[in-house]
Amino acid sequence: MKKLVFRTIGVAVLLLIVYGGYYAWKALPIYTAYSAKIMCSCVFISDRDQSSVLAEDLSSFGMVDLNVNYLDSTVTSDVMGLAPRTAVFREGLGCTLALGTTAEQLKSEKILIIKPDARQANNYWPTGDNFAGGEFPAELDEDVLDRALNMVFEEKDLDHLQGTRAVVIVYKGKIIAERYAQGFSRDTPLIGWSMTKSVINAMVGILVQMNLLHLEDDHLFVEWSDDGDPRNKITLDQLLRQSSGLKWDEIYVGYSDATRMLLNSPSPPSIPLSKSLEFPPDSIWKYSSGTTNIISELIRRKIGGDSKQYWNFPHNFLFNKLGMRSAIIEPGPDGTFVGSSYMYATARDWARFGLLYLNDGIWNGDRILPPGWVEYTQQPTPQAPRQKYAAHFWRTKGEDGSGPDMPKDAYHMAGYEGQKVVIIPSYELVIVRLGFSQPESNWDFTGFVEEVVRAFPYR
Repeated sequence: MKKLVFRTIGVAVLLLIVYGGYYAWKALPIYTAYSAKIMCSCVFISDRDQSSVLAEDLSSFGMVDLNVNYLDSTVTSDVMGLAPRTAVFREGLGCTLALGTTAEQLKSEKILIIKPDARQANNYWPTGDNFAGGEFPAELDEDVLDRALNMVFEEKDLDHLQGTRAVVIVYKGKIIAERYAQGFSRDTPLIGWSMTKSVINAMVGILVQMNLLHLEDDHLFVEWSDDGDPRNKITLDQLLRQSSGLKWDEIYVGYSDATRMLLNSPSPPSIPLSKSLEFPPDSIWKYSSGTTNIISELIRRKIGGDSKQYWNFPHNFLFNKLGMRSAIIEPGPDGTFVGSSYMYATARDWARFGLLYLNDGIWNGDRILPPGWVEYTQQPTPQAPRQKYAAHFWRTKGEDGSGPDMPKDAYHMAGYEGQKVVIIPSYELVIVRLGFSQPESNWDFTGFVEEVVRAFPYR
């Protein structure tokens, strides 16, 4: 009997060791890839010191060895020589992991990202960074607004840091409040994480205006073209509303659909494109970064031409028109924008993007987004809990009235670690908050927005 017990325990221990080893073999490249990618983008896009990135953004990755090569703009990472990964910085494109390719091959691609004339920065806000004189709006309570900023910047609990890095508040087209944490400034591009999804919404809108895409389009991909493939019934509208019914695990621990797509695939869109239907289209809502990268691939195919034409598309038709000179959407190894997650921009540039939606898709008299697009973007997705999701934007208040104490017309962009751009049309207001909150609950999004709104006379 004892022999049987010991044998059983021995088998169990052996299975745990084998499973643990297998898990480590699968998961370790995810951790080294994440470390290399984040360090690369923070150093070469945000122009941050690598020591601050290690102390803050990568503080839980102490086991990873990182090497920043400033001469060839690369970052390599490994754990005791295991699972080495390299991220490559390219001007205008940001950082890309060398997966299924080499750093040399990535750097050899000739890139010319068309940027606006640098003198554009001398124009008046919002296209430029100059400000016309004027008093603080008399109808607003400046003390309440200042209190709101103090609320999200002051660290009262060192064990639960809020990590706010930038706040910009725009009222009636003018910046009325702006603040940055030490080490960050108005010139520091910061990651939006899933706020990038909302930029994909804009790119789709532009293609709709060009008559290259339509919300009711189905039969979207040749990969789904086999006779009887139910995925052919998925429409572009359903992809934008996260109601496609495709299988997906939005999990960011270890080896998952999401981490494989972002950190371990030569072609990020190929992971979600290969997924089968789990539910009939439009029957349920399921948040999926994979869905956004499917749309990103669709955009690439509709634009056609070579990579340079695709890479310049958001600059030519969106960023440059708005004066978003810092904006970069990073592509995966295959060249397709990682539209789910990887856009960097300054807080002012994120505010400019919010202003585009506040102004119904019009900028300086130029219609960037088609008529009705912003209204469509805000419409609730019936299948979403409390109908709080729209079309790659979030509704700040649920259809049932749940959410912050603010007007029902508020809607927002949201990203990992507490990134937010809130748009309140009835207040002519855009609020940007960027930071590093882990967990995100370390900062009070609802309380902050409610406090900002208290400074306005409309309550």
